[in-house]
Amino acid sequence: MALFTIRTKRLKICNGVRIEPGMTVQVVSPYNNPVTVNGGQAVEDAFQRMFGISLKKANALNMSDLEVTKQ
Repeated sequence: MALFTIRTKRLKICNGVRIEPGMTVQVVSPYNNPVTVNGGQAVEDAFQRMFGISLKKANALNMSDLEVTKQ
């Protein structure tokens, strides 16, 4: 299992959710990219737990809005 750091790339305001650039969470996953596997549920849960926001609601659970780095 690998540790991934997921960081938001840009400011996005959509559906009443504000995402700031640089918001960062860490996710442990056995897959190569936790954003594209299982609908990104592990990443969604991490952002919900850390910041109380839903990336799915903000339409930001994709690789153009998120930067994934393997630690």
